[in-house]
Parts: sequence; C-alpha cells; structure tokens
Amino acid sequence: MKKVAIVHDWLVNYGGAERVVEEFLKIYPEADIFTLVYDEKKMGKIFPPEKVHASFIQKWPFATKLYTKFLKFMPKAFESFDFSDYDLVLCSSSSCAKGVITPPSVPHIAYIHTPMRYAWDQFFEYQKRSGRLTRHFMNKWMSSIRQWDFISSQRIDKIICNSKYIQRRIKKYWNLPAEVIYPPVDTERLEPSYTDPQDFYVVFSRFVSYKRIDLAIKACGQLNKKLVVIGSGSQENELKLLASRYPKGLIAFTGRISDEEVKSYLQKCKAMIFCAEEDFGIIPLEAQACGRPVIAYGKGGTLETVVDGETGVFFYRQETESLCNAIGRFEDLYSKNTFDTGKIYSHALTFNANRFRLEIEDAVNKTLGEFNK
Repeated sequence: MKKVAIVHDWLVNYGGAERVVEEFLKIYPEADIFTLVYDEKKMGKIFPPEKVHASFIQKWPFATKLYTKFLKFMPKAFESFDFSDYDLVLCSSSSCAKGVITPPSVPHIAYIHTPMRYAWDQFFEYQKRSGRLTRHFMNKWMSSIRQWDFISSQRIDKIICNSKYIQRRIKKYWNLPAEVIYPPVDTERLEPSYTDPQDFYVVFSRFVSYKRIDLAIKACGQLNKKLVVIGSGSQENELKLLASRYPKGLIAFTGRISDEEVKSYLQKCKAMIFCAEEDFGIIPLEAQACGRPVIAYGKGGTLETVVDGETGVFFYRQETESLCNAIGRFEDLYSKNTFDTGKIYSHALTFNANRFRLEIEDAVNKTLGEFNK
C-alpha cells in the first residue's frame, strides 16, 4: 500500500467512532487524516496535527463548537478534498464524510456507523428536540440533504458497517449491500476483577435525552435499588431533579471520572443498565469486558452484543414498568448464579481490537484485489 487517506466526520471528542479511526491508523500508520473540523487541544495526542487536514470550515469562528450547525455546508466541505495522489480512501462516517469524491482509479471504502439519523428515520425525533430556528432550517434544507446523502452513497466502492441493524438501514435508505464488521472493544484495558460484585447498578452515558437515563433512575427509585450514574451532559440538572424524588444516596452521580474509575465501577457493579436504542453500542460490551452482565433495551445493536439469559437480559419497551420487570427477571437469574464472569468476559473478547483490524485488512485487500482486476 503506497498512500492511504483516512476520512472522518469530525475530530472534536473521543468516542467509539474515533476509536475506529485510531485502529485504522494502526493498520495504516503513515496515512493522512481528512476531517471537517479538528480540536487539537482535545485530540492532538491521539491524532497529531501533522497528520490532520481539516476542511475550510475549520477557519470559521467557533467551528469546533458549532460544527453540527453547519450541516448544509458539510457536503461541499468533504467534496473539496482532493484524493488524486492517494491509492486508497478509507472513511469512517455517520454524517457526511462518506460523500468524498475519489478518482475512478482510487478505491473508496467506507465504514458506516449509521446513515444520517437526523436526515432519515429519526428526523421527527430530532425536530421535536430542536429550537424554532433549527426546526426552520431542518424543514428548509433536509430534503436536499437526503438527496445528496443518497447520491453520494452511490460513489462508495465498498461499504462496511458496524452491525446488522445498520446493515438493514443502509439497504433501506441507500439500497446498497454492506458487510458487517463489529467495532473494536478495548479488551486490553478492560478485564474482570473476579471479586464478588457489590449491590448496585451502573449507568454510564452522556446525559442526552435519547439515552433514556431517566428510565434507569425511575426504575431503580421505584424498586429501591442503588444506582450509580456516571457521566455528564445537557440533561444533568433534569436528571438530578428526578433523582431527588427518591431517598438520599439511592441514586448517586459521579460526574466525569477517569477511565480507571469507570473500570472500577464496571467491575464492582451487579449489572449495567442500558436504556438507549443504539446503532451498535460499545458501552454494554465494555461492561461485559469487565465481566458484568447488562440489562439492555432490546432494540438496535444490543441484540447483537448481549446474549439474553447468559450475558444479560432485555426489556422491550422504553417504559419504566418494562425495565422494572427486566430488573426483577435479572435478580431472579442472578440469585441462581446464572451469570458467569468468565463466560461474560469471553463473550466480550470476541469483539476485541485485533479481530477488528484483521477483518478490516481482509476486507480492504479483497476490495483492492477486485478493484485491480
């Protein structure tokens, strides 16, 4: 491989999608990175500035904070990158990154975390949560964004996606096939403690509405179960007000804590509660990598990462009663020693980072072989 370009939506915070880019760099360490905007203070240690090429939007005032407001201009930003000097373009995309234009001789492989949620199936949900001005521009621009999203998807030579759930969405909105390669879980850092768990549950998440942390708080409050809530976000005050309805200390908030502290909570908890509908959902697997089971909403990516009755249990309605019933079922199974720490950890190991790199390399090599025929 001579020259590789890695394209990612934006580099402003580190999460599951950025971990995918980090693994791409381990496969192709000499690659250049192209992105909409780049926050060097937050991301410079992981993605050094000499590797990163940001779009013209980087020069706009407060670009690294307001970038989500610039959706209308993202297609032009990604189409402005020139890849004529590269031998491979490898994208990581949940927004517009996959819309880059490559020459006919340069294969374009895209790892799709999801087609744009706010353009397709979750448009009305995003609209409800937005202010009047945002709703105005969503209504004005989204039709053309959908057209561009579909048209630009047809330029991709090979689509890889992070779950069967997203594979179905790609078929639905782009009418294209996709190969499933599950994202990497950091099983080198995460491991069980093999000590007896303590009598509390954990939620670990950004505090935003679709994560449905309120369900965990209500269910644990009603059942008088201790819950530790890890994270922060725009819903923090609202969630703390909700928790104040219940006995003091029953619902505990840690705020943002270090990775080692998160690991300790995951190792010690009775189980993680996960209430969101996610495209894949890396956090339930991180809990399993610590040997702990997950009580998960049974829709989306968790259906592919949690084994019901073995590494966790599901609830199927985003309602307090449904979650309460699942906690009751979990407690019953837990009392019978159903959940084996070693088996849960072994299940998480099947999603390890080395497996991810090998599968990506294999997919790239096969695509290049077919491309060069």
